[in-house]
Amino acid sequence: VKLVESGGGSVQAGGSLRLSCTISGYIHDTYTMAWFRQAPGGEREGDASIYHTGDRAFYADSVAGRFTISRDNNKNTLYLHMNSLKPEDTAMYICAARPGSCYGLVEGYFGFWGQGTQVTVS
Repeated sequence: VKLVESGGGSVQAGGSLRLSCTISGYIHDTYTMAWFRQAPGGEREGDASIYHTGDRAFYADSVAGRFTISRDNNKNTLYLHMNSLKPEDTAMYICAARPGSCYGLVEGYFGFWGQGTQVTVS
């Protein structure tokens, strides 16, 4: 299984970005996916997760109302639409996956991880 993120970059505060994560390989018939972030010297924090069907999502308070997670299972791709970006959103954004359903953002529940894409907000 391989997860590859893309779409990161540098943006001014108040701007927007869309991140993508493409999955290759078999995880499970159904799997939950999520976006985490990790700033330099900081711990990994969850931003958003989404069920396999795409009809249920969970957001951290810090991004609720600004970020939207979505997925296209036909393309094996996960997205994160980020609006109203703030300097404190600067981090490496990492996608993750786990078999079955998982509501929430507990890092230990996810067993498949990408390498990340850098987002810098100035």
